[in-house]
Amino acid sequence: MIEQLPSTALFAARFREASARALLLPRRRPGERTPLWMQRKKAGDLLQVASRYPDFPLLLETTRECLRDVFDLPALREVLQGLQSRTIRAVAVDTPRPSPFAQSLLFGWIAAYMYEGDAPLAERRAIALSLDRDLLRELLGSDELRELIDADALSALELELQWLAPDGRRVRSLDDLHDLLRDVGDLRVDEVRARSDLERVDVDAFVATLASEHRAIPIRIAGEARVAAAEDAARFRDALGAAIPRGLPGAFVEPVADPIADLVARYARTHGPFRVGDVAHRFGIAIEPVRRALDRLEAFGRVVTGEFRPDGLEREWCDLEVLRRLRRRSLARLRREIEPVDAETFARFLPAWQGVGEGRRGTDALLDVVAQLQGATIPASVLETDVLATRVHDYHPGLLDELCASGEVVWIGAGGIGAHDGRIALCFRDEARLLAPPPVERPEGPLLDALRAHLAGAGASFWPELVRAAGTADERAVLAALWDLVWAGEVTNDGLAPLRATLGARPRAAPKGRPRPGRLTRVGPPAGAGRWSLVAPLLEPAPSPTEVIAARAQQLLARHGVVTREAVRAEGIPGGFAAVYPALRTLEEAGRARRGYFVAGLGAAQFALPGAAERVRASKPDRAPQLVVLAATDPAQPYGAALPWPEPPDVDSHDDDVRLPRPSRSAGALVVLRDGAPVAFFDPRGHHVLAFDVDDVDWVDALPEVVRAGRVRRLEIQRVNGVAVRSTPVVAALEHAGFVPTPRGVVLRS
Repeated sequence: MIEQLPSTALFAARFREASARALLLPRRRPGERTPLWMQRKKAGDLLQVASRYPDFPLLLETTRECLRDVFDLPALREVLQGLQSRTIRAVAVDTPRPSPFAQSLLFGWIAAYMYEGDAPLAERRAIALSLDRDLLRELLGSDELRELIDADALSALELELQWLAPDGRRVRSLDDLHDLLRDVGDLRVDEVRARSDLERVDVDAFVATLASEHRAIPIRIAGEARVAAAEDAARFRDALGAAIPRGLPGAFVEPVADPIADLVARYARTHGPFRVGDVAHRFGIAIEPVRRALDRLEAFGRVVTGEFRPDGLEREWCDLEVLRRLRRRSLARLRREIEPVDAETFARFLPAWQGVGEGRRGTDALLDVVAQLQGATIPASVLETDVLATRVHDYHPGLLDELCASGEVVWIGAGGIGAHDGRIALCFRDEARLLAPPPVERPEGPLLDALRAHLAGAGASFWPELVRAAGTADERAVLAALWDLVWAGEVTNDGLAPLRATLGARPRAAPKGRPRPGRLTRVGPPAGAGRWSLVAPLLEPAPSPTEVIAARAQQLLARHGVVTREAVRAEGIPGGFAAVYPALRTLEEAGRARRGYFVAGLGAAQFALPGAAERVRASKPDRAPQLVVLAATDPAQPYGAALPWPEPPDVDSHDDDVRLPRPSRSAGALVVLRDGAPVAFFDPRGHHVLAFDVDDVDWVDALPEVVRAGRVRRLEIQRVNGVAVRSTPVVAALEHAGFVPTPRGVVLRS
């Protein structure tokens, strides 16, 4: 027991505590606590060095503490002696809850293994495969590697061991055939043919030549005609009772000490994990002799038994060297998995993480989308048409209006964009005080102050009440002042109809025969419809800065999956990454986030949710590359935020005034992604397309769907990479996709 104690988690934990008491684990800063994971790492390094000196005082103290304070061996000895002398009687009792003794064991087990799942799946598998085999046997009770072995690595290794790998060794000469038979063992002629270079080798002639030279022998095993190396003649004769030809050298027919073990050992070193029945079927013998031979080989340390095959259902046997090679290859594959992914893989992961194109329907799907996007400032012009419509199948404005009218969701302005657009953020009402966008510059003016005072005193009000409170008959001035307050994040509405009217949506014509101009005048303009209220009551009670930072850190993880410094900067959070870093670090220490290097080129300080860390590494490209069109300002579009835009293409043009549009996350711009890589950027202001690969025109196929889905009413392209579209080869692809020529370019209408 004392010999096994240093390899247990209990010993490591007690050694860490003893080292801390002995002041051998210094703190980084005297006034701050050291994270537990850092203490464990420092203590592990110290234990590795101290283990070279068995008389090191802390090792002795830890051993004493484990044996006396934890296990209490003297008391255990007394109990066992009492049981032996019958002075203590053992009674089995079923209790509804653990006894005090069992509770202490459970608590100790949790303390020892509560951090076992800190690392993502790939790291845990890699760490497990890195363990020594003997230590792994001690920890698990046996070599249970079924969940750790990589299936592809196993298949590739088995092909190599059997000379069947496409780029591996093949039979090209007589010597190669002789080596094959000595290495792999007895084979049928068709099996030899499968391992030969048929363009250079006549298998039948080679087998006959080796037999005539007494280097190979024909032999019958398990009812099949096979060919084997002459050196193995005595083994097949003594182990299987097979008939061997005469005329072989005397050294090849001398008795063998353990022939069946030799045959089983060669089968083991030329196969992956196998069952006893596989060997017995191959040689046509009973299972019991094979089992006894494997037991003898295991005693010599040549084979091991355990659970190895990923798709296996029972225990297998495996050659020790084969298992080492299999573990090394599986470990190499796992280490490649835990390497940081490239930018394109991350850009492919992010839309999938946010549910773009998943086809979810209904109010529940919209609630999930709002839960992920709340707090993010998005241009109002693309919120419904590009962002929500790509995440909720058959989205219509009534879904969001219903949530806003019920008071479950609120929208808050976060700054104007031009004359008729601005950024807004969606939030659940009970979380608005934590996730509302930071305030923008407060507009000033007597009309604005009058509206503020009225809404603060009278509460939520309709348009006629706001006009009376403004004290002016100029409704245009009142409407402009009202929307100044909206974009400043001070006023909101119970619905989104006035927001859509402000964005330029044409109101429906009144039914014929019912113009009623007087009634329309009293109701007011469409951009002022609905009930208006102040945002300030939604932000009460005022949260502390710590609550705000904690909520934003959790929301960033939920929205992005993998949070990087660049992504936080693009969100416009006050204080930037430095402000949310303490909260992210606390989430990591609590086990609710992982810190690592997940995306290459984005800095070492990256945090991810446990599921996201594994999912981003599993984001493999589709067999058929798919084109995805996202709004440039969509949170699922990482370029220009977490990722930099690619370099613009080199344009060969005779026009010295050619100017390529600069990609940006501007309202109305579209980005075409193929497997996470941007292939085209569309600037709606200049009707200009920037194709990052001048020879690639596949991006054209994705544009008609944008118009058919109603995301835009018309799509007009006048220039491609600074050149008039009618003068480029792209025009043929555009016209084939449904674009119609115009005097300035091509256009596609809904």
